Amino acid sequence: MAQKKKYTELTPLWIGLFVDMLGFYIIIPFFAAFIFIFNTTPLVIGLVLATNAAFTLISAPIWGRLSDKFGRKPILIISQMGTFSAFMILAFSNSLEILFIARMVDGIFGGNFPMVKAIISDRVPPKDRGLQMTNVGVVHVLAGLAGPGLGGLLSLIQILGAGYPVATAGFAAAGLSFTSILITIFFVGETWPKEKRLHAEEKIKVKVKIRKNKDATYLLTLYTFHTFSFIMYMSSLVLYIGYILGLGPFEISILLTISGIFRAIVRFTLFKQTIKLLGEKNSTIFGLFILVITFFLAGFIQNIVMFLVLMLLASYGVSCSRGLLISKITQSVTPKEQGKINGITTTLDSVAMIGGPIIGAFMLTVYAPYWWGIVMALIALVAFLMVFKKIVPLRLKEQPLEKGVTDV
Repeated sequence: MAQKKKYTELTPLWIGLFVDMLGFYIIIPFFAAFIFIFNTTPLVIGLVLATNAAFTLISAPIWGRLSDKFGRKPILIISQMGTFSAFMILAFSNSLEILFIARMVDGIFGGNFPMVKAIISDRVPPKDRGLQMTNVGVVHVLAGLAGPGLGGLLSLIQILGAGYPVATAGFAAAGLSFTSILITIFFVGETWPKEKRLHAEEKIKVKVKIRKNKDATYLLTLYTFHTFSFIMYMSSLVLYIGYILGLGPFEISILLTISGIFRAIVRFTLFKQTIKLLGEKNSTIFGLFILVITFFLAGFIQNIVMFLVLMLLASYGVSCSRGLLISKITQSVTPKEQGKINGITTTLDSVAMIGGPIIGAFMLTVYAPYWWGIVMALIALVAFLMVFKKIVPLRLKEQPLEKGVTDV
């Protein structure tokens, strides 16, 4: 059966992505501490996070188009090298200005995720793509399980002295990033070689414009509401527990590690059973509904137990929706557009990463925390209502792509 195909050729990709994400999760426990280390406010730290996203917003579609033209592997390597450079700069961050530069460099080379999603789209047929796309979430869960705890331990070790508070974690993250580069160079194969690119050019002569594809546009709009609420939640949560509950980097790392264990249990026990029981469409609906409830309750977190319960619910909701939504989006366009469409989804993530941290930090600073939860829930509700529309995958529509007659 096709569904049982393991796609072992993607294993090096998952390992490389895990190592890269582990480097990012090592840094997460420090975000709330930056408020006190650099004597600033949650809003400024929100701007630091948004800086990365602002540059990714510009760069991700460019990397996606370049990969459609030159192949996935070289662009992925260039992007990973940029991430490595950003972590090295982060290690030497002894001021807000250098911290901003580090996040800026990381954003400029923010092509990792569109490349990973494009490689999956190249290699995996649509019928299996939903499950494989959710493996991106698996990587997040596993990296989120190990990274924060490791970051917390590293926060106790000083290499360059007190003037460089993130040096140890920054060097560790850079080392992990360099490892992911080596994995990509030696073990990740090219999924969009020159012969495929030329063949696609011959099959599709008319210039493709995704904005004319109504189904793709609708799904991208739905994804915008989903990802904005999700990233607003994730980017502000560490600030919430650090600033509102008064926890330091080490305490936050322990808390995130515990929540990571819970998320891993949920992801590896409930998710596949939910897919089998409900199917992809209903699983997506169920997952988005859970997120609406979770985001609303997040504004009322008063203790660690409630935080852990909501992290558990959020993980389940994201597992049941996010990867499946991305898979649905990739099925709304042609093979030639995979780099472009995945670049667009990454751009939307970047837009959310610009607005989400800023709005979230602003609301936590100025208003009562429950307004933060209400706003996130309302945004997520729009995505939940939109998901009920029936969208037919492009491959099932009668479009004579082989004859070059397309106007998507």
